[in-house]
Amino acid sequence: MTLISEGWRAAGLLLHPTSLYTPYGVGDLGPAAHDLIPFLKRAGLHFWQTLPLTPTSPGLGNSPYSAFSAFAGNTLLISPDLMVRDGWLSAGEVRPAEAAPGHQVDFVRVSQNKSGLIDLAFERAENHLSDHRDFQDFAWNNGAWMNDYAFFTAAKNYFGGGCWLSWPEGLTRREDSALREWGLKLARPILREKFAQFLFFGQLAELKGRLHQAGLGLIGDAAIYVNHDSSDVWAQPGLFQLDGQGRPAAVAGVPPDYFAPRGQLWGNPLFDWAANRAQGYDWWKNRLWYMLRLYDWIRLDHFRAFAAYWSVPAGAETSASGSWQPGPGADLFQAASSDRHLPIIAEDLGVITPDVTALRRAFGYPGMRIMQFAFGPEMGLCSHAPFRVEPDNVVYTATHDNNTTRGWFRQESTLLARRQLADLCGFEIREDNAAWALTRLAWLSPGALAILPLADLLNLDETARLNTPGIPSGNWGWRLPGPGLLTDQLAGRLAELSALAGRDNCEHPNILTY
Repeated sequence: MTLISEGWRAAGLLLHPTSLYTPYGVGDLGPAAHDLIPFLKRAGLHFWQTLPLTPTSPGLGNSPYSAFSAFAGNTLLISPDLMVRDGWLSAGEVRPAEAAPGHQVDFVRVSQNKSGLIDLAFERAENHLSDHRDFQDFAWNNGAWMNDYAFFTAAKNYFGGGCWLSWPEGLTRREDSALREWGLKLARPILREKFAQFLFFGQLAELKGRLHQAGLGLIGDAAIYVNHDSSDVWAQPGLFQLDGQGRPAAVAGVPPDYFAPRGQLWGNPLFDWAANRAQGYDWWKNRLWYMLRLYDWIRLDHFRAFAAYWSVPAGAETSASGSWQPGPGADLFQAASSDRHLPIIAEDLGVITPDVTALRRAFGYPGMRIMQFAFGPEMGLCSHAPFRVEPDNVVYTATHDNNTTRGWFRQESTLLARRQLADLCGFEIREDNAAWALTRLAWLSPGALAILPLADLLNLDETARLNTPGIPSGNWGWRLPGPGLLTDQLAGRLAELSALAGRDNCEHPNILTY
């Protein structure tokens, strides 16, 4: 059983919205995102894949995988231009938020600028929100997660950004009297946070609608873990492995792998799977089906942890002292699937054991294969080799955690890898054509869906790398330095390859929308 029908082939682009060029120093969900749609069509692509769009901050390293909520939207992505169009602000009011061109996001500055614009719009809208039908409908339909998130964010700001464990004890423990007291005291900032979420999700819904009008789909991304300092853990601490004081009893990480030879210590609290099972996995069911209102497919990060996860004792300095512990396995996905299959892409990278593959295949979830991983002494047996990619795979040249392919060729590829790549392609491979060579291999592979990161499409070097795992700072900031880089010539070249590889006639509806 698979979610991808036999013979179906398609292609897409991996691009986080922050990487788009706008006048405001960071990409957003506005005109630049809308302008990408005709390019995708001209290039013979069918999907736009993003990274998680959940809220983060400079204090969390700006990582999309380190968020204050598994449900809320990142208000940094709200478009000032659309706020002007919709009457929340004037053109003159957004002009001070403009920033100089450059290829790196100044997250501190753009966060301050964007927050100031939202504050100004809220001041104008505040007295009318009680009569604003769209806002009231949004608040009602999303109250299950948004009430906690807005309260959490308002309280966090009030207490100077401190973790919820540093708040007054009654509020930390969510005592009814404290929630009533602080709910009244923080009523205005709570409403402001709800208004900001209303703006974000309205703009995201418009973008998805325009993609659908063009016959294209949107692939979202769900990080498996949440931050300890998040509305999710504050609201439902019993679902996580915490000690009596509310601190993590054990934390997440991974043992050594391709991305980090010394392993990675993420520090997120681990789920208490027995407690989640006792509640029928309601939190997970709500999360997955909520995301499928926003996206057509979900890339589920770190899928292997659902079979078995790496548990590191709290306070450990590295992940080396961790151990494998059993995950929820099929129980969770059976509960979440109900009478319909979930359109999930399983991120099955890293240390993958047979139980992980069996779990993925039992539910028909496509796995991931990475062309940069194909080369080496064992290439003939490697599941990432283009001739070993299976139809129920999504194949990438690279992911957000990899170097760009040009950077990989310059900095990381071995002489053996270069020789193997040339033998596969039948032509000389150089720095300036390595990205196109891997793109051709991905597109021509048996994998049903082939996806290309924006930096590889533009043949950029390591300076365009988005993330280096294990490095806590300096990541996630790359963006297009100016407009006009996605040219008709570039789209035409990719469209020709899509036609050659039989990836140009896929239609989006039915098999992709649930």
